[in-house]
Amino acid sequence: MASVAAGYLPILLFLGVALVLSSAFVFLPMLVGRLTGTHQPNPEKLAEYECGFPAFEDSRAQFDVRFYLIAILFIIFDLEAAFLYPWAVSLGGIGFVGWLSMMIFLVELAVGFIYAWKKGALEWE
Repeated sequence: MASVAAGYLPILLFLGVALVLSSAFVFLPMLVGRLTGTHQPNPEKLAEYECGFPAFEDSRAQFDVRFYLIAILFIIFDLEAAFLYPWAVSLGGIGFVGWLSMMIFLVELAVGFIYAWKKGALEWE
């Protein structure tokens, strides 16, 4: 029974070190910012950064559907790139069946892209 518990000791040490390091990476920059005086909020620092909407307003505000369409399309094509790299690396080992399955996947992706293009999902007014 003691040998089974001793087998988990490296895992617990790894988790402990990961917890300490992740906490340090989160809280130390905030602490240094407070101590060095760089923490001076002003309207420019609190302004919108990427989305273009005010950051602090009613949470029930309606967003344009185009934001979601662009996000979904980005995820689809990002996953495609994530699948292509490991496939290309292991192509020699998986043979013709692996090549054919990826070609089917790419054709399905191209059909989806053409459909989104024809429906106007990629156009921004």
